[in-house]
Amino acid sequence: MNEKGECPSSILEKLKVYQNRMEEELRHTMDFWINHSHDSQNGGFFTCLGQDGKIYDTDKYGWMLGRQVWMYSKLYNETAEYKTDFVLKAALSGAEFLMKHVSRQEDGRCYFQVTADGKPIKLQRKLFTECFYAMAMAELGRAMDMQKYKIQAEETLSKIIYWARVDDSALGLTKLEGQMLVNAMAIPMMLLCVIDEVCGCDEAIRERYAADEEWAVQQILQHVQRDGSIILETVSMDGKELPGIHGRHMNPGHAMEAGWFLLQYAARKGNKELQQTAIDKFIKAPFDLGWDKKHEGIFYFLDADGLCPVPLEWNMKLWWVHNEALIALLMAYEKTREEGLLQRFDQCFNYAFNKFPDPKHGEWFGYLDRRGDITHTIKGGPFKGCFHLPRCLYVCIDMLHMILQS
Repeated sequence: MNEKGECPSSILEKLKVYQNRMEEELRHTMDFWINHSHDSQNGGFFTCLGQDGKIYDTDKYGWMLGRQVWMYSKLYNETAEYKTDFVLKAALSGAEFLMKHVSRQEDGRCYFQVTADGKPIKLQRKLFTECFYAMAMAELGRAMDMQKYKIQAEETLSKIIYWARVDDSALGLTKLEGQMLVNAMAIPMMLLCVIDEVCGCDEAIRERYAADEEWAVQQILQHVQRDGSIILETVSMDGKELPGIHGRHMNPGHAMEAGWFLLQYAARKGNKELQQTAIDKFIKAPFDLGWDKKHEGIFYFLDADGLCPVPLEWNMKLWWVHNEALIALLMAYEKTREEGLLQRFDQCFNYAFNKFPDPKHGEWFGYLDRRGDITHTIKGGPFKGCFHLPRCLYVCIDMLHMILQS
């Protein structure tokens, strides 16, 4: 930035390059899912897709179904290119499958895994399937302008809040004698995200959840540890570091994802202090600590004491970690115009767009070894679907447009 607050022409040209590449990648990505994942017989989507889109397993997964309905609905609502009857009908097909086969009407729980025609296989003792169900229903409700889906979203959100804040026994978790109660960051960060998605631009609804949003923010901030130098994935209920390998566990991707959730909340509240905490503690520090200085890319997991992490996949490079880093870094740059943030974004962009894309078939490979070589050629599975990559591309394209226009 110069003294007039203007971007030099070299930066503007670079931003345009990012925008053009991401727009091209979004088209290739959505083409992949539109061409290969739709189940015209039973409704919903297949996500176990090989490199060329061939289905290798017909089971369906609640996380992935909810995420894909949300993604289709979001693109329908927010972009001209995907505001088509075809996209809306596909989202509607996924939502109806979710309501009929994934959501358990008697208690609001959602199955994690079902057969192609919707017979239940697995129910997780976690609340995340319900989170993606609520997000899907909220965004489709806006697309269709139908109370049916909006009511589903709010009713599910109410259950999620109760499980997160009051009593999670309905999830089927067994409390054992030696087990400590902990604050796992995934829960408040997802709660913050889901509240934001369900409320959208409706300030009257958001006001009803204001206390829950603030609770989630404070729970997330408890994960800032060791004088603000690290973000731990799990802490005690009173915000203290826990002993052992689980206490030292760090997930840079989660930290940065939480960072941009906090940035959005800080922007709505006009909270500059929270904005700076999100940037410094949740985005810059995890990126810098997580960056592999030898082979590039962001490590999946780290140990806070620098010991060898226990998870076997700790030094792999995963697509979603880099997707969340790209959103977080660009959002932080958009708020501050700090050149160091754009340099980090460029660093992550170059690695990700050199290593993960498949120009022949579309979509990204999801899993690389430490050196950046592909370990899995599949494009989708129980935990990879039409979500992290297209969300990253859509959000970043939108931010780049705003930056260039300003």
